[in-house]
Amino acid sequence: MLGFAVYRLAPMAYALSGLPLSPLHWFCLVLTVAYMAYAEGYKGFHLAFAPRVVARASYLAQHPRPHHVLLAPLFCMCYIYTTRRRQLISIGLTCMVLGFVFIARQLPQPWRGILDAGVVVGLGLGITSILYFLISARGQPEQSAALAEVPTEA
Repeated sequence: MLGFAVYRLAPMAYALSGLPLSPLHWFCLVLTVAYMAYAEGYKGFHLAFAPRVVARASYLAQHPRPHHVLLAPLFCMCYIYTTRRRQLISIGLTCMVLGFVFIARQLPQPWRGILDAGVVVGLGLGITSILYFLISARGQPEQSAALAEVPTEA
């Protein structure tokens, strides 16, 4: 899903190369790419989302239930079978992202391309982070249920 988003947004960002950009546009482009690399790529994905997704995927592989396996993407992204707090955070973040996407689609070029360039960098770092945690988790013992944020069995 993340790769598809990069695939869809990259042409809008690449379109900047054919546009005359003012110094203000260049400043905003550099600032946006740096901010999104840090906020989305590092803080959002590398420190929070990627390790949790990998931990939940590992948990699901070790504790498969048919309905969880069938809904594995929703399971791994904390929409189902998680703490109520995490579920609300996941739904809230999704709504916020959808709101930003709606607003970004209304922006004219070069502003949309500038924003999309930052998002592409952030998502690219996110994909890299997920791959990093997947490779790091190989051969490791079971991830903790605390990191996976699954409800405790009573």
